Amino acid sequence: MSKMLLIDDNGPVARCGTPPDMRSIEQLLDAGVVVVDKNCGPTSHQVSAWLRNALGREQAGHGGTLDPHVTGVLPVAFGRAARALRVLQHSPKAYITVMEHRSDPGEEALRAMMERFTGPIYQIPPEQAAVKRQLRVRHIYRLELHEHAPPYSLFSVECEAGTYIRNLCRDLGMVLGTGGRMAQLRRTRTGPFDETAAVPLVRVRDAYETWRETGDEAALREVVLPLEAMLAGMLTLRLKDSAVDAVCHGAPLGRPGVAAVSRKVERGSPVVLFTRRGEAVALAEAQMNAVEMAERSGRGLAAQVTRVLMEPGTYPRGWKRESDSAE
Repeated sequence: MSKMLLIDDNGPVARCGTPPDMRSIEQLLDAGVVVVDKNCGPTSHQVSAWLRNALGREQAGHGGTLDPHVTGVLPVAFGRAARALRVLQHSPKAYITVMEHRSDPGEEALRAMMERFTGPIYQIPPEQAAVKRQLRVRHIYRLELHEHAPPYSLFSVECEAGTYIRNLCRDLGMVLGTGGRMAQLRRTRTGPFDETAAVPLVRVRDAYETWRETGDEAALREVVLPLEAMLAGMLTLRLKDSAVDAVCHGAPLGRPGVAAVSRKVERGSPVVLFTRRGEAVALAEAQMNAVEMAERSGRGLAAQVTRVLMEPGTYPRGWKRESDSAE
């Protein structure tokens, strides 16, 4: 939460809730995320279900589907953390892939075509995709060829969520006139998580069993991250303590409840609302820009809540209901 405009961040910090770095293992398992290094074979749903059962959780979800034969970074969130999965599902992705050519296009021609495919491209999801098959635009942020050894090419891709690399390989081959298909694919990053954070399923299971049997938390803390890790890099609003519980009940955030705001916030920006202790309260959409929040006094709607992440009652109520005023 750097580069913030401080608006009204004075006074003592409430001793409520639990900052991410002070949570118990039980709290982490109730609202945490494991970045799995998915292997070839199971579906993303099967990985989530296996991890849910292995850790004794009631709810789990994953942050972006990987086909059974695709490996790599697959975040799996539990409990309240699953409410924030939409952030990962819509975040940029990175892959490394092997493309097989029917005939050799030549390295120079392939590099030139990759430059043409960098930027907005048109795609139709494949038939097996669980989305509506209609033409849509997706952005390719970077294409980098690492090795060309006919009939194979190894290259990396950074792209918008919802980009199909299989389609990208096919379209590259079609435009080159040489034909092409995706032979192998690995996801190397999704949102703030890259391969350095990913762990195999067996390591998670062993860490959990060690904690259950011996009480040693060290290994489990290395693999189970607080839900706030999923929100790294997003624009933020820091709340006054008196505004937290109202937001937890789904109320829109009024301008007087803002203590600080990221300088890059614009109207319509997706933002995360945090407490002053660094706890994620809700996902929201900004209704003012940062300057307006910092300069405007009195009333006004600062952000509209789209998803509550914190349980009501975690902070004391600092607002009044109409029934309270009538008494």
